[in-house]
Amino acid sequence: MQNQIFELQYALDTFYFLICGALVMWMAAGFAMLEAGLVRSKNTTEILTKNIGLFAIACTMYMICGYQFMYDGGFFLKGIMGGDNLVADALATSAENGFDGGSVYSGASDFFFQVVFVATCMSIVSGAVAERMKLWVFFAFAVVMTGFIYPMEGSWTWGGQSVFGLYSLADLNFKDFAGSGIVHLAGAAAALAGVLLLGARKGKYGKNGEVRAIPGANLPLAALGTFILWLGWFGFNGGSVLKLGDIASANSVAIVFMNTNAAAAGGAIGALIIARIIFGKADLTMLLNGALAGLVAITASPDTPIPFVSTVFGIVAGVIVVLSILALDKLKIDDPVGAISVHGIVGFYGLMIVPITATGEGSPSFLGQFIGAATIFGWVFVASLIVWGIIKAVIGLRISEEEEYEGADLSECGQEAYPEFVN
Repeated sequence: MQNQIFELQYALDTFYFLICGALVMWMAAGFAMLEAGLVRSKNTTEILTKNIGLFAIACTMYMICGYQFMYDGGFFLKGIMGGDNLVADALATSAENGFDGGSVYSGASDFFFQVVFVATCMSIVSGAVAERMKLWVFFAFAVVMTGFIYPMEGSWTWGGQSVFGLYSLADLNFKDFAGSGIVHLAGAAAALAGVLLLGARKGKYGKNGEVRAIPGANLPLAALGTFILWLGWFGFNGGSVLKLGDIASANSVAIVFMNTNAAAAGGAIGALIIARIIFGKADLTMLLNGALAGLVAITASPDTPIPFVSTVFGIVAGVIVVLSILALDKLKIDDPVGAISVHGIVGFYGLMIVPITATGEGSPSFLGQFIGAATIFGWVFVASLIVWGIIKAVIGLRISEEEEYEGADLSECGQEAYPEFVN
């Protein structure tokens, strides 16, 4: 009887994990639509190619080596490579723990859930370097990012390994529930390194330093992408509970869903209000980024706040992201979709607000969260800077000025997304 109960829980937890992974996979469509809407029409095909290509590369590289770097093999090597009986192993382990141990699910579902997170991290880079980077340069970086750079910082956080044998983030009680730092800050750090070496788009900044707006070609598409990401985020955060097959876990999942939605709504409201104050208008692009900022902020600890506090966290995130986008433009850091602000600046903010609601014995501290954030950013930024730098020295990062003027669709893909329209 006990085994039957366990098998039912195993099936339920595995199914829940897979469904949440599918929701996170759907976020790839959200990033593709958001970025396609926020770039100029002459770069639409290329940005879509990047988003689909990076997803395929991420899935393949994480299978080849990334998962092993991050978790030292685990169920993946035993079950998928070696063909061992995962259910029998899980039953034996659970029996040793009295059937009240940790999460219980298929090792294959764990790999699937993890691999879509890797792709999400790489998607963040895509939008920041849009409209002027060579397509195959981006793919080359994706190989290293998803196969090595991300898995290494993941091994120090979710993987529980020490940072180069020097210190352990687990000993510092570092908490990042679903990846405000591990996924979002990491993606933004890699994007920032690339943008600094790549430079701004032609015509973005005037000779006197003035910022020139370059509007996106399809705001309905960008809005659709935001709603897709909002939906997918329920799998992103909800799946990170890791199980569903008992009362406590089911309740935790409901709380995470509720707080995730509240923070997104708060972020949209915060960005809408601050944009109205600064611009005198309701800026749709800032509204979209505000909702995403709220989602990024709550991702580090969606299981601890009450909904009102989550909403407040989101409102602050929405204000921060608008101010950050404006500040980066002043610094001439050209990010066409605001990815560095949404995922980087707000990702750091999300990590730092964790101790406000995650309290009690063994809870994270502000110092521990800061060290964790610095570790993630420092490693990913420096490693990415080296990789981008090598690629730049060998083959260059940018398309030519003429190709940029004509659009990356023709130079990199040989086809236009809107051939019947004049760019």
